[in-house]
Amino acid sequence: MLHNEKALLRQVAQRDEPAFRTLFAAYRDRLYAYILGIIRSKEVAEELVMDVFLKIWLAKDLVTEIENFDAFLFRIAYNKSIDFLRSAARDPVFRNLLWNDIQQAGDARADSVVMQHEYENKLREAVALLSPQRKEVYLLSREKGFSHADIARKLSLSKSTVNNHIVESQRFIRTYLISHMDLAMTILLLSRIKG
Repeated sequence: MLHNEKALLRQVAQRDEPAFRTLFAAYRDRLYAYILGIIRSKEVAEELVMDVFLKIWLAKDLVTEIENFDAFLFRIAYNKSIDFLRSAARDPVFRNLLWNDIQQAGDARADSVVMQHEYENKLREAVALLSPQRKEVYLLSREKGFSHADIARKLSLSKSTVNNHIVESQRFIRTYLISHMDLAMTILLLSRIKG
């Protein structure tokens, strides 16, 4: 934490560009390393660092109210990183481009085997965290291939309850995987988890 951080934040709130540059220089490298650890893309990490500081610059009315600037800054970085991963997940073209870049970065077959193994481990972890009924519904659907109607009959549930369990399970699993895996893993999971 900068010794004169509060003073710098007050100056930033008054649109003092040298103060903003000082703040940027003090945090840029740490923030970049943090985002890179989540995203695994140098270019995207650099862009997200800029986005984080743009948010600070635009939040002039808020910056003087921040008690723990370090925590605030890294929370913004985390949120922007997760938003990026979610956005990449929704765009099949972007996802495929990123996946191709990852495969070209090293031995694609070896990387794919490692990623597949890691993905399967994290998926099992996520499924294990589901409630017992939700887990049973999810496994009957995904591993046994039962239809929603078949699951509803087998477990004496309504089809809408079965559908709700599956949708919520997918949402939980996606969130778990995104928060526990790097970008390569996330792209792999998002190409496999639908919904």
